Amino acid sequence: MSGSRSGEAGLTLIEVTIAITLVAVLSVGMMLALRIGLNAMDKANVRLMQNRRVAGTQRIIEQQLAGLVPVTALYRPEGNGGAQPILFFEGEPQVMRFVSTYSLAEASRGAPQILELFVIPGEKEGVRLVVNELLYTGPLSAGALSLGLIPDATVGAAVPQFVPVQARPDSFVLADRLSYCRFFYQEKAPPPDLAVWRQQWIHPTWPTAVRIEMASLDGTPRQLHMMTITAPIHVVREQNRIYQDD
Repeated sequence: MSGSRSGEAGLTLIEVTIAITLVAVLSVGMMLALRIGLNAMDKANVRLMQNRRVAGTQRIIEQQLAGLVPVTALYRPEGNGGAQPILFFEGEPQVMRFVSTYSLAEASRGAPQILELFVIPGEKEGVRLVVNELLYTGPLSAGALSLGLIPDATVGAAVPQFVPVQARPDSFVLADRLSYCRFFYQEKAPPPDLAVWRQQWIHPTWPTAVRIEMASLDGTPRQLHMMTITAPIHVVREQNRIYQDD
């Protein structure tokens, strides 16, 4: 009798096998659920970082334009000791150059910088918006980037010309993988138009606003995309003080 009772109280091989199989199935299911959850979290984190990068880029551009300083550059032609005053603002469809109080390295607390915003081809596809920062030490430092006043048949007057911009090792990429990026400049106009947007700025004054039109190359609907940025230009006074150039 005791032998039969001990046999009934134990587990058969089939029962042990079924139990191990159930535990294995549950473990696999938990691992799959954990992997799916981690993948979803990684995708959400990547999307969040991309959205933060887009929002940060738009904020940087707005602060750069808001900090525009109206300065007059002093251009010294070769072989001529005299300096020629030139309004320092370059406005092209894909190139914009001006002096701003906003610095990427030191934000609004840094020294004025000569900013060069321009569009270049992307590494694989699309285009990218980059910016160069050059320390502004005075009208002569801005004049080093000028080529003087050159007659323009369109306006019938001499307009400022500047040296070409170039990407450098320390150029900062503001936006990448763009399908397009172009600049527009607002000019005051008589009624009823009041304002006109132009892709090239050739007037001896500053525009009243700048618009940067951008579109992301990726078409993911859940991702925050680069959008058009319009920033007013508030010119209060010209910065005519001459600093000591290095």
